[in-house]
Amino acid sequence: MVVGRFNGGGAGNRFAMDWSSVFVPDTPLLEIFIRGTVMYLVIYFLLRLVFKRQAGTTAITDLLVIVLLADAAQNGMAGDYKAVPDGLLLVSVIVFWALVLDAAAWRFPKVEKIVKPRPLLLIRNGRLMRENMARELLTELELFSQLREQGVTRLADVWRAQMEPDGRLSVITQSGRGKRPHNRGERVT
Repeated sequence: MVVGRFNGGGAGNRFAMDWSSVFVPDTPLLEIFIRGTVMYLVIYFLLRLVFKRQAGTTAITDLLVIVLLADAAQNGMAGDYKAVPDGLLLVSVIVFWALVLDAAAWRFPKVEKIVKPRPLLLIRNGRLMRENMARELLTELELFSQLREQGVTRLADVWRAQMEPDGRLSVITQSGRGKRPHNRGERVT
């Protein structure tokens, strides 16, 4: 069904456009919602288990895996849709679940423990916590690089260093340990 025509210049070039295929969904909207929900939640928890976090950076290999995973999951999420509303709904479903998981983690501590990793102690009183480093596959070279970026040159100067849920490294030096935390008097653990 040709709904409109575009005259592409004076030379007689004509392009037919089926506008209904662009703006009328060709996949049931509930199916898109269910596909998007299942794929988002499964991929989210797979990435949460596999990648957890890195030392404040995203490696090229991680990005490559995510791009390939997204490409592989595309058909499972969307089927073979071509209409714009199908794609918009799928994007909305993905954003919806990202917001729901963040809100649930903020509201319910038990959900937060599942959705967001806890801070992980890597150095205590100048000593490496090798078991915790191994759990995150963090090498000494990577850890020392992060310490240098924060101006720490000697391991003995570190009272505590921990990997935060977002992958950043928090460091409290021996000289800074007497300072009070500025978060309502709570101690950093």
